[in-house]
Amino acid sequence: MESTSIEKTARFGTLAVHAGQKPDAATGAIMTPIFQTSTYVQEAPGVHKGHEYARVSNPTRTALEGNLATLEGAAQGIAFASGVGATDAIVKSLRPGDHIVSSNDLYGGTYRLFRQVYEPFGIASSFVDMTDLAAVEQALRPETKLMWIETPTNPLIRVVDIRRLSDLAHAHGIDVAVDNTFATPYLQQPLALGADLVVHSTTKYLGGHSDVIGGAVCTSHADWVEKLRFQIKSTGAVPGPMDCFLTLRGTKTLHLRMERHCANARRLADFLDAHPKVGSVYYPGLPGDPGHELARAQMRDFGGMISFTLTDDDMDKALAVLSGTRVFSLAESLGGVESLIGHPATMTHASIPREERLAAGLSDTLIRLSVGIEDIEDLIEDLDQALAGV
Repeated sequence: MESTSIEKTARFGTLAVHAGQKPDAATGAIMTPIFQTSTYVQEAPGVHKGHEYARVSNPTRTALEGNLATLEGAAQGIAFASGVGATDAIVKSLRPGDHIVSSNDLYGGTYRLFRQVYEPFGIASSFVDMTDLAAVEQALRPETKLMWIETPTNPLIRVVDIRRLSDLAHAHGIDVAVDNTFATPYLQQPLALGADLVVHSTTKYLGGHSDVIGGAVCTSHADWVEKLRFQIKSTGAVPGPMDCFLTLRGTKTLHLRMERHCANARRLADFLDAHPKVGSVYYPGLPGDPGHELARAQMRDFGGMISFTLTDDDMDKALAVLSGTRVFSLAESLGGVESLIGHPATMTHASIPREERLAAGLSDTLIRLSVGIEDIEDLIEDLDQALAGV
């Protein structure tokens, strides 16, 4: 989508509200309409108004793609039916014999896709601690074609140096994809740090209201745009127009929500860090966190995700906390306005074998929080009463 003068000069909050969107030409509607159609009438064979068939493109989707691309500083955005669908389209562009180097602390669904879906087709993956540059370099092979980064990581909230890893990858002719779901483009812009592809589960913070499933890839590389558009056309993991409309509604308030998510998480991390029943707290906003200084340099703020353990490495006590909250809801997912509490070992990361989880530092008793935008005093009181019960 061609940038307007506003998109070339405006700051993030203005772009979040306006980028990729114009009032509807037919009605003047300020909100992008939901174009609920499967096909488009052509004036003559091959003569149309930019859309031929709704699997390939849809005006509501086009608006969302323009919005996300602008927020990420990319030339193009490509929207998918889910974050996993976006990841899948990237890996489908590889070939048997190719190799992926990935973080060993990552979303369980990404691990499952790489290991269980694509390894049988001859696309191998290595999972390493990406905070260790030497370990990443040692994992590279002549056939490595893709470096897959999450930062902050899921669920240990580690911060990975995008610029240094991108420089390393590019020195070996390897493309870099960064899953930016936890940070969002408001807190971090991986393309500006050297990455080639930015991946989102738009289900999370971009949608922001736990009411839509979606994914996206943003890039400025024409060859990747062509590959991903081909996947959209050929394999069809596309979002519906209502999904795109809801996500667009979400991005309009992204900057406001992220400020509250971050402010609440900082307060909650301080509370947990001082609590006698809490062992380790994983949050880069804490000055003692190993990723604190890198996060200060690489991110606008520290995000809304926290993980922690109890002083007693006791599964029953961890489960009691998980089931004992009243404001935090025990549920999968993250990034909505409501606060969620989860148990990665049995929920989001259950597909990773236990021995690999433990080797990566993901204990069976780890608790993950998606800190919402409620009043912080209520969130602190809720966790305090849940911890008092163990």
